[in-house]
Amino acid sequence: MEQSYLIETREMDCPVCNTTHAIEKRQRKSSMLIKNEPVQFEETYFFCPRSSEDEENEFVPAEIMDQNLQNARNAYRTAHGLLTSDEIASIRAIYGISQSDLALMLGWGEVTITRYESKSIQDDTYDQILRMVKGDPTFALEQLNKQRARFTSEKYRQIKESILKRIEKVGLAQLNKKTIEAQYVDYEELSDFNGYQKLDLTKLADVMAFFAHYDQNLFKVKLMKLLWYVDALSFKRRGKAITGLVYAHKPYGALPLANAEIIYLPTLSVEEIEINDNVGYHIMAKNGGALEGFEPDEIDVIYQVAKKFKYVATQQIVEYMHNEDAYKNTAMNQIIPFSLCGTLKDF
Repeated sequence: MEQSYLIETREMDCPVCNTTHAIEKRQRKSSMLIKNEPVQFEETYFFCPRSSEDEENEFVPAEIMDQNLQNARNAYRTAHGLLTSDEIASIRAIYGISQSDLALMLGWGEVTITRYESKSIQDDTYDQILRMVKGDPTFALEQLNKQRARFTSEKYRQIKESILKRIEKVGLAQLNKKTIEAQYVDYEELSDFNGYQKLDLTKLADVMAFFAHYDQNLFKVKLMKLLWYVDALSFKRRGKAITGLVYAHKPYGALPLANAEIIYLPTLSVEEIEINDNVGYHIMAKNGGALEGFEPDEIDVIYQVAKKFKYVATQQIVEYMHNEDAYKNTAMNQIIPFSLCGTLKDF
């Protein structure tokens, strides 16, 4: 018998030897043609240990056969970057709607979602629409309003309330994330401008929370400089940045693209304070600023920058940065290449 794994043993009628006894439910890697393409998937089957090796000794009930076929289709979907049947079902769970509700909301045939969750594989266009509904509740609401005539008044109201709750929960954070990512669309490839590091909003949020927890009197201007020093020092030592931010030469030093949006990532809270007829943004951490998921050398860089500038006032760190070669050798509004960070002072 080829390599397989025992899932469980159960007492049942065995169609192989026509007796009732303990049957092994097993799983193995198998291959199947899906759309004329061979795919590897996890196959489940039952094995009769009472049969000899030269006899038929395994069987697959109809419901298990359907699941095996679904596993093969999902393996094909994964290989082609499409949502699996379970991921499509999760979209309905997010909004608390039925298969037909989702299909009608998107202007599709009433059984389209049912087919995608059971036997059919969606094409790229339908997959992209499903991803948009999953990731952007405002898009889901737009689609619902377009198809309002397909629902009863009560059903429309129920679905709308569900979508609005989703918008209230994650909508604003998602929209903010989309705004940030839109400003980095020209920097998706690794380059000297992003320090050979793709934008990592999770790490960025955690780094900012760490700084806000470490310095309880942290304001936005200083935070932006701390971020540049973290990425610049990381590039100097490791050949790559940490956050993937792209920094421009501005009057107060290096300033990352989307600086107005990143301070509203979910690890932070922001307090607007009037200072001499201007507005200052006091940055506070919502958690303890733990650096989980960071490499030891990344943590060392972050701690070194935090300690160096903890008691340095905002104007002082601005002046300090103005003396860095990376700043002096770039023009106003120019993106600062990380290759200029090899001469960081006092690091």
